[in-house]
Amino acid sequence: MKTYQYLWRLMCYRPLLYLGNAIAWSIIHFSELLPGIIASWFFDALSGEAAAGLNVWTIIITYFAVALGRMGTVFCGAQIDIRHRFLMGSLLRRNMLERILKRPGARALVETPGETLNRFRDDTQQVVDQISMTVDSLGFVFTTTFAVVMLAHISWKITLLVFAPMVIILAITQAASTRLEKNREASRDAAAKVAGALGEMFGSIQAVQVATAEEQVADHLQRLNAERKRLVLKDRLIVHLLNSIYGSTISLGTGLVLILAAGNMLEGHFSVGDFALFAYFLEYVTDITMFIGEYWALYKQTGVSLKRMTEILPGEPQAVLVAHNELPLKGKLPDDRDGAGAFEPLICLETENLTYHHPESGKGIEGINLRLKKGAFTVITGRIGSGKTTLLRTLLGLLPKEDGEIRWNGTRVEHPADFFTPPYTAYTPQVPVLFSETIRENVLMGFPAGDAEIEQAVVGAVLETDLAGMEQGLATVVGTKGVKLSGGQMQRVAAARMLVRNAELMVFDDLSSALDVNTEGAMWSRLFARREATYLVVSHRKAALRHADQIIILKNGKVEDQGTLEELLVRSAEMRNLWAGDAGNAENEGEEREAQ
Repeated sequence: MKTYQYLWRLMCYRPLLYLGNAIAWSIIHFSELLPGIIASWFFDALSGEAAAGLNVWTIIITYFAVALGRMGTVFCGAQIDIRHRFLMGSLLRRNMLERILKRPGARALVETPGETLNRFRDDTQQVVDQISMTVDSLGFVFTTTFAVVMLAHISWKITLLVFAPMVIILAITQAASTRLEKNREASRDAAAKVAGALGEMFGSIQAVQVATAEEQVADHLQRLNAERKRLVLKDRLIVHLLNSIYGSTISLGTGLVLILAAGNMLEGHFSVGDFALFAYFLEYVTDITMFIGEYWALYKQTGVSLKRMTEILPGEPQAVLVAHNELPLKGKLPDDRDGAGAFEPLICLETENLTYHHPESGKGIEGINLRLKKGAFTVITGRIGSGKTTLLRTLLGLLPKEDGEIRWNGTRVEHPADFFTPPYTAYTPQVPVLFSETIRENVLMGFPAGDAEIEQAVVGAVLETDLAGMEQGLATVVGTKGVKLSGGQMQRVAAARMLVRNAELMVFDDLSSALDVNTEGAMWSRLFARREATYLVVSHRKAALRHADQIIILKNGKVEDQGTLEELLVRSAEMRNLWAGDAGNAENEGEEREAQ
């Protein structure tokens, strides 16, 4: 899509509001001509050439009436424009966010969070500014046409000279358009890198302190910021340079026109009022020349912003960015689950030929067949890089499966990412995600659970002793990404978050890796006792393997063997190696990093 096609679709989103905005600002721009007309009456009145019925006092009263009316029109126009700008920006952000959320969770962002936020903030604002400027352009065209007719009526020869600077400005703008685009894209990218670095720095304060790398991190941020400053200044410099060239060209042209007009007045072709009107309108008409140059520069920069916004929506039609969707700004938010089929408790979950390969490495899973029965405690184990985390993510729709089927009670699951949510499924990843809120808020995250349900989840996650030792208990603020908690406490808060949802299928990805032996044993015992749920667990820890009804061994992305612990220890050399700890199952996040 071309830039103008995006803008046209946005203008058609709320056509009546856009039309009202355009009419309001056309009136505002037209009202700017009225003081010039009144000034011409005033000077003609002073020279005795005023029309019948006009005198100095009636002209002054008219001027103040026009000024008051213009103030009211500007106020109304500003209110319309603010609402229109808000809706345009909200629509763009809503469409981007919707498509990002519909992407597989582990592949939702194609850029860093900082770069993505830069597109939501700065690039969206750029497009909104362009839309708002089109409203001004309509008013300028209407008003300038009227002014040109008035000037031509006074002297069409001199009026033609007014447009000479416009030709020069358009030529300069066209020549500078490529440089404008490149500078804007470079400055936006540099600003996104700074935002991304700040986000990573704030999220890794503990790691920076442990490595005593504060000075190095600050130097890195300073280098990124210096580059951003250089590129932004370069971008601003060329814009201001063009504006100064535009202004100088217009000033020279205006001076020439006024000299010619003054000569005509001396020859008796102009009245004093005509000269005043010509001088006043001339400034406005030359402003449209300046406006065209600025508009074209902004248009080129808007094209860069639209390109950057579509880049974070790979594989999507370009039109989705400006699709006409509802914006629920009042009342209850719509729930996509409304109207869904009746809840169906789990009886059997199956996968057939489930396949996914990471595009970066080519590794992943291939031809995975699973069968989980209600109430079963299934453990997936294997060496680092064998595909354990990838299997869970593909099953839950966090990664897009390349092949295979997933069936819930024999019914095919068409959209796993939408389906595998509470009350069907709850999931805790290998690296828990906590927010800078209280433990209670991290457990609930808006879920409507009472105190008894929270307490039951806390006990199931073996978190009650830790809470008793905290002065504020559940009201304890965990800090950025849970920095105030230990690794084991973070994992158990995440486990409590999952348990409080009381889903049919509970999915853990190596949850106990940061727990001591006693805590781990207690947690698995309590989870195993909650037989009303079905558990799918990734782990190589013996406490989990002992509780398993079924163990699935992965090797190189395929199912090597499956069965009970006793059966596998007898027939599987891989299981014996894993049990003995000889298969490289160190407690780290190797596969998680690979999946990222």
